[in-house]
Amino acid sequence: MEQLYTHLREQGVSEDLLSMVTEYRERYGVDEAVQDRVIRPEIFFYGKDILEMAISALLYKENLLLSGAKATGKNVLCETLAYLFGRPTYNISFHVNTDSTSLIGTDTFRNNEVTLRKGPVSLCAEYGGFGIFDEINMAKNDAVSVLHATLDHRRTIDIPGYEKIPLHPATRFIGTMNYGYAGTKALNEALVSRFLVIDLPPLTEDTIFFLLKKHFPNGKTEALQQFCGLFLDLQEKAYNGEISSKSLDMRGLISAIRISASGLAPVKAVTMGIVNKSFDAFEKEIIADTVMTRIPKTWTADDLFE
Repeated sequence: MEQLYTHLREQGVSEDLLSMVTEYRERYGVDEAVQDRVIRPEIFFYGKDILEMAISALLYKENLLLSGAKATGKNVLCETLAYLFGRPTYNISFHVNTDSTSLIGTDTFRNNEVTLRKGPVSLCAEYGGFGIFDEINMAKNDAVSVLHATLDHRRTIDIPGYEKIPLHPATRFIGTMNYGYAGTKALNEALVSRFLVIDLPPLTEDTIFFLLKKHFPNGKTEALQQFCGLFLDLQEKAYNGEISSKSLDMRGLISAIRISASGLAPVKAVTMGIVNKSFDAFEKEIIADTVMTRIPKTWTADDLFE
């Protein structure tokens, strides 16, 4: 946790906010049964303004909706916030078949009686977790409508046939949504009104370099700058419609650099982490050509690391 606080202070995040987060963590403990759900993320989010907006909202019992294109760090921000607040995380991936029972729970027969097998939203409410609604705009509106009382000032889950479940005071919900994915739809106004919305901007060169340097402190500056340039080149092509966003993968880029330390040629590592994320032959050729302008075939691990 100290490492995360240092990371936030390096970005200039308000000390007042950090003090309030510390008070929050001290006020709300974590049940031993869900300690394993408090997960340290592999990557911490970078972006002072976004972090301050998100932290302020969560401190005052607001729910967040994170919107933006792929590779803008929505899931990384979710993981960073949950770990910062020290809360168990419940990830709910939305899709066209998501219904109320998959969110709240369903009847089950146990000990000769019908009982409620709680879903992730109910468990999140009980243990004071952070519920992450991933791709919330892929679910049918009638499925998420059951969350209206959960997400507004009532902060309850009313399940027919069972007692009303009040939300633990530490419970928060964070939704994420991408633009233009197949199967997505516009969210209805009633649902959106229950969130504060943060629109995440595209990654910048400074942000990408910061992330790569954090992961690879022994990485050579010139080499990391080329990987930054590669990501920005692909990002521009994706936004201009020349390629899809499949290869716009920060995790894939970081993984490619990491496995290059084994002695694998960096261009081969990038092929696995970036190029092969596309399965269209024409698009793959464009991505491979873009890689070749930044990552020479002659590079070895010695060209990447001190």
